[in-house]
Amino acid sequence: MSNASISFPMLGSWSIDPPNSFTLFGHEFYWYGIIIACGFLLAVAYCLHRSHEFGIKQDDVIDCLLFAVPLGIIGARAYYVIFFGHYTSFWDMCKIWEGGLAIYGAVIAAVLTVLVVCRVKRISALALLDLTSFGFLIGQCIGRWGNFMNREAFGYETDIFCRMGLTVNGVTTYVHPTFLYESLWNLTGFIALHVLSKKTKRRFDGQYFLTYVLWYGLGRAWIEGLRADSLYLGSTGMRVSQLLAIAAAGISAVLLLTLTSRAKKTSKSLWADKVAAALAVEAVPAQEPEMNEDASEVLPPAEPDEAEIPGDKEEETK
Repeated sequence: MSNASISFPMLGSWSIDPPNSFTLFGHEFYWYGIIIACGFLLAVAYCLHRSHEFGIKQDDVIDCLLFAVPLGIIGARAYYVIFFGHYTSFWDMCKIWEGGLAIYGAVIAAVLTVLVVCRVKRISALALLDLTSFGFLIGQCIGRWGNFMNREAFGYETDIFCRMGLTVNGVTTYVHPTFLYESLWNLTGFIALHVLSKKTKRRFDGQYFLTYVLWYGLGRAWIEGLRADSLYLGSTGMRVSQLLAIAAAGISAVLLLTLTSRAKKTSKSLWADKVAAALAVEAVPAQEPEMNEDASEVLPPAEPDEAEIPGDKEEETK
């Protein structure tokens, strides 16, 4: 299917056959990687722009990325290798250029990396995860279009109105465009979370991250059930990503309800508020000691007038 022509009947009778790679200066570049990179850069730009709102320095965001990006790639590959399980050598497991990355593995590795880096740098991991939630949604929304270029991550055959046609040798197969479903789901989640963050204040650190996990988990649990290329848990017939999505969504929903209820009863400050308060204290200049006219020495504290000493008044009275 990698060279199939793509069509969407609901948009008319046209079809396209975009190449999945191109050659530049003698080197072959794949659109999948370029689209993933564009999504990543846009996500980073957004997070850097809003980092101060979460009490996070831009340098701290970049430091996390230096570790999270390579470890995320390793995690994405490891997740795929563990549940695909058809590799016969370690070298075959390392051939990521031949395909085989799972977004869940990347997210899990990135979250663990954030926790460790924040521990070392002594910053709030939950505040940083709130910020990166926007980046996850942006990256996943755009990255799914790499699947479109590769003609992959589609679903079972269907006659639904928004079906996608894949034509090979004159034969067209209509399938669920699950890559498109997930892209639109993530786009909707990003817009909703962005508007929410602008209109209301978080009740606790970690609120946006849990909201992201809940939203993505619900969508992925539905979409994964439509895909024709799911990873299964051994020979059980259970889809790994679907089970993980359901579990993650359920745990996130419970935590959101519990922590939101607790936040209403307490007045615990957000990490951003603590950082702002600390910066305000540092900005207050220290009081200068009183100087004499030529500013050459500090004036000693004024002594009370003898007439004002209570003891002297009593003696005079006697």
